[in-house]
Amino acid sequence: MAGTLAGSWSLVKASADVLKMDKELMIFPVFSGVTSVLVTASFFAPLAVTGGWEIFAEEGGSYLAYVLGFLFYLVQYTVIFFFNSALVGAALIRMEGGDPTVGDGLRIAMSRLPAILGYAALASTVGMVLRFLSERAGFVGRMVIGLVGMAWNLATFLVVPVLVTQNLGPVDAVKESATLFRRTWGEQVVGSFGMGWAFFLMGLAWTLVMGIPFILAVQTSPVAALSVVVVAVVGYVLLGIFSASLRGVYTAALYRYATKGDDGGFANVPLDRAFRPR
Repeated sequence: MAGTLAGSWSLVKASADVLKMDKELMIFPVFSGVTSVLVTASFFAPLAVTGGWEIFAEEGGSYLAYVLGFLFYLVQYTVIFFFNSALVGAALIRMEGGDPTVGDGLRIAMSRLPAILGYAALASTVGMVLRFLSERAGFVGRMVIGLVGMAWNLATFLVVPVLVTQNLGPVDAVKESATLFRRTWGEQVVGSFGMGWAFFLMGLAWTLVMGIPFILAVQTSPVAALSVVVVAVVGYVLLGIFSASLRGVYTAALYRYATKGDDGGFANVPLDRAFRPR
């Protein structure tokens, strides 16, 4: 476990080195986050105003609720996959020796928009089907469905770079992503798991750092306490942006390693440690 965590920190630092050359790429998670909030508001604000929440409270679930849920997932996934594609596409340009811009990333994502829409529809369908089955299954059934969902997430981990670099439809992109996963990772996604722990520890450290000022501020005045809360929230947002950006760079590097066998800009970190072939 200690070796895994050490390797994870190395991957975080190496990813940061690549991102350091193109700090403007961190704007893509910002675009994604802001747009996702707007999408959520556009779907749920009318329901809150009109009392439409009742369709989600019906026993057994309303079919209209499933339709609205599917549409929400479709739009939300499209936004997320679009900006992820822009980030990964720009990162791949850097790893191939280029100097990407925000415009380059957006251009790449726009050129693959039909495929992104198709994959968003596929992912939304899978998500809604799994949710539908989970709500009607028992404890064991929900565990099995959870494992199916985990398998889907693993198989589609490299779908975005596949969509960006190959002229494939959504179904073929999923197949290619699954092939790359089986070829290089097997079941041991050491790098992804480790980076998750790394960001968890960063968030925990920030919570501890802000905890003492908050306790002192609460004893001083509500305004001081609110100020500390605002600073803490800003810190979490910045950490989230940093995390999403690093994950995009990391995904691009792993895809490049899986398809071309080079380090993709991670010259100081042996990427083969992040892959554990069967």
